Amino acid sequence: MNISIASRLAHTGEYYFSRKLRELAALNAAGANIISLGIGSPDLPPHPSVVAALAQAAAQPGAHGYQSYQGTPALRGAMAEFYQRHYGVALDPATEILPLLGSKEGLMHIGMTFLEAGDAVLIPNPGYPTYRAVAEICGAEVREYNLTEATGWLPDLDALAQTDLSRVKLMLVNYPHMPTGTAAGLPFLTRLVEFATAHNILLVHDNPYGFILNETPPLSLLAVPGAREVAVELNSLSKSHNLAGWRVGLLAGRADVIASVLRFKSNMDSGMFLPVQQAAVAALALGDDWFAELNATYRARRALVLELLQALGCTPAPGQVGLFIWAAVPAGFADGYALSDAVLAEARVFLTPGGIFGSNGNGYIRASLCQPEALLREALARVRESSVILSAAKDLITTAPI
Repeated sequence: MNISIASRLAHTGEYYFSRKLRELAALNAAGANIISLGIGSPDLPPHPSVVAALAQAAAQPGAHGYQSYQGTPALRGAMAEFYQRHYGVALDPATEILPLLGSKEGLMHIGMTFLEAGDAVLIPNPGYPTYRAVAEICGAEVREYNLTEATGWLPDLDALAQTDLSRVKLMLVNYPHMPTGTAAGLPFLTRLVEFATAHNILLVHDNPYGFILNETPPLSLLAVPGAREVAVELNSLSKSHNLAGWRVGLLAGRADVIASVLRFKSNMDSGMFLPVQQAAVAALALGDDWFAELNATYRARRALVLELLQALGCTPAPGQVGLFIWAAVPAGFADGYALSDAVLAEARVFLTPGGIFGSNGNGYIRASLCQPEALLREALARVRESSVILSAAKDLITTAPI
């Protein structure tokens, strides 16, 4: 039997990390013992109270049935309270919040709700690869907007305004930005809202990194005056609360937009496991001491990863936010792919090539902070002992403080 693949997948390959993790698993099965600094999956556990809430709820006989497509009132209320406390944003938990099985799911729900053939979507280059995949699967035209080091990894909104935006329906934005770690301030977010208003574009702000190694208070796009009319925001407990595998996210924004997304979502799943919802309520109630402890761990790890990247002759940008370090590769390598391959072969350490996030990432590498200090020290030792790597980079090594 020969069954053709749907045309919607013609331009969409398997997700990079899906393929790469299989490759690394095969190398490890052969005894390579790879240290992966690739994917941003927190290795730290949730707070004990969150695990206890999950276990207590799971022990209840009535906790295992289908759940509401909108999540429990308690979860929506906890999400609304979290937004009020941390962002100063007041949301109606009944109509302006939609719990999700992770924000990645939300991206597809939004795309399927609003996009079709003939529509165009603005996506960042570099940016999260799922943005492009969603647009392609939904049949929309992908239009990249350039982010470069020269512009501080922020889009040139004036230049974008000079282009034909008549068919642009959505603009995907992500600050603090992944992969570059750039944090956008209130002045830029205000300009972004003005741009979307002027051109009748729905902004979709992906905001999961604001609580990790951020020296300023985290921002929500919904805090900008006028944003409610033109923007929705995705958020997640994956990074901020170490719940990546639990799949807890949310979509916040205007009630009619939320209702439209629910119209699609309710046909695709049957709601989040009740004990996970109740544990998420406990997580959202954690105080600032939780984030302080989390960031102390990541701060120590960041110092080691910066040392590793500098040993390779890479140049990390200062002031980065989030779970990763983004760094320019030295001139001795053609691009991030070449450096990644060399480090994997010579030091058995995996770093993500920046080119997977778009062509503007070709000259960069990304390293994750999601490994314990002992493994990061081992990775650093392997890099330092790798004569091929150090030979290629020896004239470019910098020890300038970051």
